[in-house]
Amino acid sequence: MKVTQEKLPQSQIGIEIEIPPETSSKAYNKVIQEFSRSNRIPGFRPGKVPRQVLLQRLGVSRVKATVLEEIIQDSLKKAIEQEDIEALGNFQLRSDFDELVSQFEPGKALTFSATVDVHPEIKVSQYNGLQVRAEEVKYDPADTEKFLEERRQEQGTLIPVEGRPAVLGDLVVVDYSGRFPGEDGESQPIPGGGASDFQMELQEDRFVEGFVGAIVGMNPGETKEVTVNFPSDYGNEELANKEAIFTITLKDLKEKELPELDDDFAQATSEFQTIAELREHLENQYKEKAERETKANKQEALLEELYKWVEADLPETMVIREAEELVQQAANRLSNLGIDVSQLYSRESQDRLREQYRSEAVKKLTISLGLSKIGEQESIQVEQVEIDSRVEEVRASLTGEVDPERLRSFLSEEMIKEKTLEWIEERANIELLPQGTLAAEKEAAEKEAAEKEAVENANLLQEPASAPGLGDAGTETIDVSAQTLQPESEPGSEPESEQTPADSES
Repeated sequence: MKVTQEKLPQSQIGIEIEIPPETSSKAYNKVIQEFSRSNRIPGFRPGKVPRQVLLQRLGVSRVKATVLEEIIQDSLKKAIEQEDIEALGNFQLRSDFDELVSQFEPGKALTFSATVDVHPEIKVSQYNGLQVRAEEVKYDPADTEKFLEERRQEQGTLIPVEGRPAVLGDLVVVDYSGRFPGEDGESQPIPGGGASDFQMELQEDRFVEGFVGAIVGMNPGETKEVTVNFPSDYGNEELANKEAIFTITLKDLKEKELPELDDDFAQATSEFQTIAELREHLENQYKEKAERETKANKQEALLEELYKWVEADLPETMVIREAEELVQQAANRLSNLGIDVSQLYSRESQDRLREQYRSEAVKKLTISLGLSKIGEQESIQVEQVEIDSRVEEVRASLTGEVDPERLRSFLSEEMIKEKTLEWIEERANIELLPQGTLAAEKEAAEKEAAEKEAVENANLLQEPASAPGLGDAGTETIDVSAQTLQPESEPGSEPESEQTPADSES
C-alpha cells in the first residue's frame, strides 16, 4: 500500500492511498463469501451460492460499494498508523465514491484520496511584557457595614405602634384600590390594581412615586385618596404615562425594633464571640473578594490581548466539538435553574446553536492552545503534589464513575495553563483603572461613533444633486457615489421598571 501525504489548510492532511491489485482482489472475494453465507437464495445452501447468481440477485454496484467501504475504512486506518498521523475525528473522503464504484475492478490497483484533521500548529508572536488596562476593585468599608445592617434588619422584631402616625421604615398592612379618572366623572377600575391586607414596608423607591408618601402620616383606621402619575417609561405599558387615583386604608402599623451591634448580636448570628471579631472577619472576606475580582479583571484583559498574538489554523472538527461543548454547558446552566431545555435544544436547533457559539469556540480554543504553547516553550510545570491535591478535590465533588487517568491528565493540562497565565501576568505591564472606567470609555466611544455617523448621514442627505440636462451651461457635474444610509443608533440601557402595589402583590 503506497501512501502520499499533502498538507492542507485548516490543519488538514490530505492522504492519497494506492491499493495493490492483490488487496482489491482479496477484499472482493471476502465480501462475496460473506454475502453468500448471509443471503438465503432458494435452491442453494448458505455459502454455496454461485458468484454469478449472487451478483445477479444483489447487483454488481451494491457488491462493489460494500467492497470499497471495507477497503477505504481498513486502508485509511492502516495508513494513519503507518504514517504516524495524530488524527482528530474521522476522515473525509475526497474522491467521488460513485465514481470509485464505477471504476473499481477486482484484481486491479485502486487509488483514492481522503483528508483527516490534525492538531494545529500554534504560533505566539508576543506574550512577554504584554501591555493592558484593567479595572481595580477596591475594598469598600461600607460593604461590611451594609452586610451587618442587613443581618440586623433580619434579626429585627416587629412591635405594634401606638400614639403616632406612620413614618418611613414602618411595616404597614393596607387595603387599596386604583382607578382611572374619566372625563365625564365616571372612573374606571384598574385591572389588578387593588389588594386587601397588603403588607408593605414604607420605602419610597419601591412603589410608584406618591403612593408611599400618601401613607406616611396616616393613622390606623384612616382612609385617604391619592393621585399618582405613572411615568412614560413605566414597565406596564397599560399604565405608562397615565394618571390614577388610589384609595388607601391603613389597617395595621408596626415598627421594627433592631438589636444592638454588640457581642450578643455576633454570637447570635455567627460563630464569633465578639462584634470586633465578626467585623474583622467580614473585612477580610471583602478584601479577598476585591483582590480576586481585580485579578480576574487583569487576567481577562491579558487573555484578550494574548488572543491578538496567537496564530492557529483550527480544524473544523475541533471547532465543532468546542461549539457543541459550549451549547451543552449553556443547556446545563438553564437546567440547573429549573428550565426545561428539551424543546429549546431540539435536534432541529443544534446546527443553529453551534453556529451561534462558533466565534466563541474559536476564540476559546485559540487562547487555550496559545497558553499551552507558551507553557511548552517556557517549560512551565506543576508539582505532582499540587496535581494530586486538585484531583482529590475534584473527585470529591463528582458523582458516578470517573476515569482517574483522564481526569488527572485534564487537570494537569489546566493547571499548567493557569500557571502559564500567572507567568504572563508577572511579566506584563498592567495599568489599573478605577471601577467603571472601561465601561464609560466604551459607552462614550459608541456614542461618539453614533453621533459621527448621524452627522455624516445628515450631510449626505443635504448634498445637492445635479439633474442631467437641467444645469446651466459650463456648470461642473459632480458624481456622487451611492452610499447606504445607516440608521442612527444611540447606546443606552432600558429604564428600570417601577413597581406598583399590584406588582408587589404578585
